[in-house]
Parts: sequence; C-alpha cells; structure tokens
Amino acid sequence: MSSLLNDEIRTQVREVFSELEEPIHVLFFGKDEECDYCSDTQQLLEEVTNLSDKIELSIFNLEADEAVAKQYKIDKAPGFVIAGKNGDQILDYGIRYAGIPSGHEFSSLINSFLLVSGRDSKLGDDIRKMLKDLDKPVNMYVFVTPTCPYCPQAVILAHQMALESPMVESEMIEATEFPELSMRFNVSGVPQTTINEGAGTVVGAVPEGNLMAEILRAVN
Repeated sequence: MSSLLNDEIRTQVREVFSELEEPIHVLFFGKDEECDYCSDTQQLLEEVTNLSDKIELSIFNLEADEAVAKQYKIDKAPGFVIAGKNGDQILDYGIRYAGIPSGHEFSSLINSFLLVSGRDSKLGDDIRKMLKDLDKPVNMYVFVTPTCPYCPQAVILAHQMALESPMVESEMIEATEFPELSMRFNVSGVPQTTINEGAGTVVGAVPEGNLMAEILRAVN
C-alpha cells in the first residue's frame, strides 16, 4: 500500500505538530460496505497521527460499534471526531468530520489538531461572550469540496466556535461524498454552513461576526 503523504508533507506536518500542546484523541468510524473513502480516510489519519506522540487514534466500525458512534454523534462513514485527552478522559468538543479531508481540506485537518491541542478558540472577546450566553444547541454542517480554497476557513471558524461553547457542534461534510445531504440543504456552492437543519445558512467564508449573527438569528 503506497503512502498518501509524501516525505515533504510529512516533514512539514511534523514541524507544525511540534507546536502541539495538550494530547489529542481521534476516533475514526468506518464501515465495510458502501463506503468509497473509508479505507483512504483511515489510512490518511493513520499516517497523520503517526507524526506526533501527542495524538492517539482509535478505529471503530460505524455498525459494529454503534453505541460508541451514538455517544460521539457520528452517523456517517467515513466520519471522525477530533477530541482532547486528559489522562484517561476523552474531551469531546463537538469537532467532527464526515468524508475525507483531502485537497485544500487537509489544511483544515491540521489546523483542527492545533486548535484542539491548544484548547483556545482564539475568537474575539465579543464572540466568546455571545457563545457563552447561548442557551440553545447549535449544530453546524460545513459543506466543502477538496478543490475549494475558501472552504478550510469556514470549517476552522465553525470548529473554533464548537471548541469555545459546549452548546455548539460542528461537522465538516464533504459535499460530493454525501449527495443526499447536499441536496437536502440545497448546496449549490461551497463552503456552505447550514445551521440547525437549515434554520440558518451562510454561503462563503465569512468573518466570525457574520457567522455569529446568523447563529443567533437561527436559534431565536
């Protein structure tokens, strides 16, 4: 089996991962049939997580390990959670991926590792306050494609908000791998951030204030 990452990328990622602070636990969920990208996504995660001893990877089967999948709210394959680790405790910040993070989306994957490891959303104080004041759950689907250069920015912003607030969950969705979901939410351009099953929608990579305004509109 040939490697998905070449030597140059491995060296670059290793350098970036030298800045990791707190430990990370990645929980991957694949399935045996009707999953074109499960083996590639698993291989990609194995290669990436091997580049730092601060990252642990667990492999699950979406169907056989149904209880674990339910616990981490994974209902798509390939799907995975990037969680924090504190001793034996797994810290789920609601940061998820559905589909392979390839092409431009590889950068959002690496940035999500840094985000979770740093335990700091780096959002502005006003946005942090608004997120702290949320009293209703927020679920964001960020639809992307591997060829979209603006998509990682939208994914990272949604993940920052998930890290900041226990009320927020954010999932990158590779639009072409999940066409039924893309059709359901009328995805015609990416990135598209769909909030609470379509109660709010943001198209394009927008500043944090714009996304926050749409979240507040959707929950109210």
